[in-house]
Amino acid sequence: MKKAYLLNNGVKNLCSGQGQAIPLFKVFMPRSVIRPLQKVLLSGYIGEGPQVEEFERRLVPWFGSENVLTLNNGTAAIQLALRLAGVGAGDEVISTPMTCVATNEPILAAGARIRWADIDPQTGNIDPEDVAKKITAKTKAIVVVHWGGYPCELNELNRLAAARGIKLIEDACHAFGSTYQGKPIGSFSDFTCFSFQAIKEITTVDGGALVCRTKDDCQRGRLLRWYGIDRKTNRKDFRCEEDIKEFGYKFHMNDVTAAIGIEQLKYVKANLEKTRDHASRYNQAFSGLANIKPLNYRPDRLSSYWIYTLLAKQQAEFAAWMKKSKIVVSRVHARNDSHSMFKDFAVKLPGVDNFVSRQMCIPVGWWLKP
Repeated sequence: MKKAYLLNNGVKNLCSGQGQAIPLFKVFMPRSVIRPLQKVLLSGYIGEGPQVEEFERRLVPWFGSENVLTLNNGTAAIQLALRLAGVGAGDEVISTPMTCVATNEPILAAGARIRWADIDPQTGNIDPEDVAKKITAKTKAIVVVHWGGYPCELNELNRLAAARGIKLIEDACHAFGSTYQGKPIGSFSDFTCFSFQAIKEITTVDGGALVCRTKDDCQRGRLLRWYGIDRKTNRKDFRCEEDIKEFGYKFHMNDVTAAIGIEQLKYVKANLEKTRDHASRYNQAFSGLANIKPLNYRPDRLSSYWIYTLLAKQQAEFAAWMKKSKIVVSRVHARNDSHSMFKDFAVKLPGVDNFVSRQMCIPVGWWLKP
């Protein structure tokens, strides 16, 4: 009980600063959501219905693709992407350990083995050169993460994957609203996964989306997200008489969360602009410091800055000083290869070593004042 309380307290501190400090994260929920939410709640239909369809339509311009599947969370999006990519027992998936465990646990759930690729310690993103070295005859997919919302080297990674007939899966759970070479994240790879969890750029309380490159993958994913049942066909007796050809999941979104998402989309552009203004100010202010430096950001891509990461020569001292200054900071994610469940995949990763010894995230979001 005491451990659970302390964990809860830690999460509250990150998201609220306990009312005494500038928080690292903050939930955005506009009051205007109450009316459409009430309408759906009292409508008599709160499962997957018209609100889900409308939310998917409104996400299309944000992703640059019509092949959008909304889901119950971002982890489900990754698991479904792996399934659609054909990943199964005995296969290998190249991935990064510099992420939330939600990126890599679905690989284990699929029965596959992970081959860790190193990262660029100046960005936190996967290194395409090391990815190329890790490809084997068993490699079925490559999973990449846009650290903090800053896009990976997508052209190079897609060339690598296409040349070997490997599927590229983007974990874009940090990257709603990010762009690469002028195009939105969601319009590049075989599969792109998004999260609408509580503290993301846009939240539906919990939720996610999977964007597929092909219509065939999208249609198959639409079936798999709802037990494998085709909900669009005419039926004699509800749904149960139709033959189910392939087992699926209960991964679909519902109209309650979709209604929240539809309302959230009215505000997300302005919130992203505020966050980017703060990040730009940081980039200029910190560029000449000796012991603290921002990550390397190239002009051909635009980050959502879900988190703003600094590289500190004296990481622990910096964190202690910020705490004393009543500013909440955190490394946010621990390297996944440090967890016991991934012990069988251990390998030397000097880029990850370098990054984790220095990285620290500071508040950057819409809630800050100049």
